[in-house]
Amino acid sequence: MKRVKLDAIDLQILKELQADGRITNVELSERVGISAPPCLRRVRALEKAGLIQGYHADLNGRALGFEVTVFAMVGLHSQAEADLKAFEALVGSWPLVRECHMLNGDIDFILKCVAPDLSTFQSFLTEKLTPAPNVASVRTSLTIRQSKHLPGVPLEALETEEE
Repeated sequence: MKRVKLDAIDLQILKELQADGRITNVELSERVGISAPPCLRRVRALEKAGLIQGYHADLNGRALGFEVTVFAMVGLHSQAEADLKAFEALVGSWPLVRECHMLNGDIDFILKCVAPDLSTFQSFLTEKLTPAPNVASVRTSLTIRQSKHLPGVPLEALETEEE
């Protein structure tokens, strides 16, 4: 993907929206130091360029009853592109899997799974993930606690590149 050239105002807009996607255009324009109409044009351009992919609420999973987070390391029998895509499509249909990353090395995929309790995850593991086509091995690690959660990307790293 070609990297889009961003100026300081674009970066500030992205930072503000990443921190608070519900901010009004008027408040956003004040924070970044431009008037509302050009601010809205810039936001629309950032959306059109694919840099802003959507807006969502950051939910408190524990407060909603999702007590268990597990990382599942999956090894496949075959790493042929068609088999990788088939596994990714299957994973996409499983609501408990919140993230799926293909890796290089000994593990083919790591899945972040969220469940209300351990028995729900165990059922998913034994009924869906382990017997899935092409799955050779599954190793799981149950999270004890989460000490950092920052959605998005570290935009500060782009600022240092520009200087």
